[in-house]
Amino acid sequence: MQKKYLFLLLFLGLIKPTHAQVQLSVYSEVSIVTAGPGTELYEAFGHSAIRIKDPVLGLDLIYNYGMFDFDQPNFYSNFTKGKLLYKLARYDFKYFLASNKRDKRWVKQQVLNLNQEQKQAYFIYLEKNALPENATYFYDPYFNNCATKLRDITGDILDNKVDFNAGTIEKNKSFRQLMNQEIHWNTWGSFGINLALGSKLDTKRDFKDYMYLPDYVHTILKNSNLTVRNQPDSLVKREDVLLDFKELEQKISIFNPLLVFSVISLFGLFITYKDFKNKKRSKWLDFTLLLMTGILGVLIVFLWFFTNHSTTPNNFNFLWAFAPNLVVAFLALKNQPKKWLHFYFNFLLLLLILIPILWVLEIQLFPVSIVPLLILLFVRYLFLSISLKGKTI
Repeated sequence: MQKKYLFLLLFLGLIKPTHAQVQLSVYSEVSIVTAGPGTELYEAFGHSAIRIKDPVLGLDLIYNYGMFDFDQPNFYSNFTKGKLLYKLARYDFKYFLASNKRDKRWVKQQVLNLNQEQKQAYFIYLEKNALPENATYFYDPYFNNCATKLRDITGDILDNKVDFNAGTIEKNKSFRQLMNQEIHWNTWGSFGINLALGSKLDTKRDFKDYMYLPDYVHTILKNSNLTVRNQPDSLVKREDVLLDFKELEQKISIFNPLLVFSVISLFGLFITYKDFKNKKRSKWLDFTLLLMTGILGVLIVFLWFFTNHSTTPNNFNFLWAFAPNLVVAFLALKNQPKKWLHFYFNFLLLLLILIPILWVLEIQLFPVSIVPLLILLFVRYLFLSISLKGKTI
């Protein structure tokens, strides 16, 4: 979730963990570090990492589970298939801070309220994980990322002594609802993610699952307790603001999804009105709509059945982005379309009617920006159904 640079990865690869047997001093600190969001889509959720500082030993290290390399073999195909490798990078904290300072992203640290044994356990765990043979892992944006790693590590090391607490956080939210809080709905990034991911993202989640987002790692840790000398105490001993920048927001493009789909919809509705009035059919419009929704439908089918992504199955966007439309698009170019197309467009109308039902019931939330397009598709399919039945075109 943090910007990644190839030269940094190459540099970090030369740094070997050499402190596995080192004993931290009583002045050492283990901190959960949270960075604010950046302007790129993959930075929009912020970032989490672990810092271990020991002024006596001269250590100030960041353990960053959010590193990836665009130039790794088969990067793009692995990303598409859901087999993207991330790695834990261990390096001097000053470089982490300098990177966020350059990008003007705020950084806060929460120093954990640990005894010496627990600090040492964190250190040994992280040093072992940073070894080349252990550093890589299969990334999942919701179940195995830079934020969930910190939740799981804290739970493993502190075991039954830690009590994660939601505090006043609103409960029973879905991954999609949480995600939509972080990314503005009227961006192409939000549209693309909500298009590609299925109804698994809409299942209500336990508050601990919220910790796939760095903001919730920060908030939940702040509210959590740790058993100290058989008494409950705060997990976080103190919080420090290391970089104090105004939170960055993603810029909304002038040609944003709602505007683009609204223009397409108004234009398509106007052409449909003219076709109805003149008792003709603009084949190019039918071809364009069917081809576009068919291509998106094929993409949904591919992500659903042929990748390892945990959240792409059961994607009800297929109700409007219908893969068979890719074939029907070419049939619609004929002057004398097949008679069965009347029933086909009736079927498409039925699929569109299901969308608001699933939406209201929160079985799956759809990209808000597609509403104008859905209106166009419904009106156009209704026109084609009626026209083909009456053979007026």
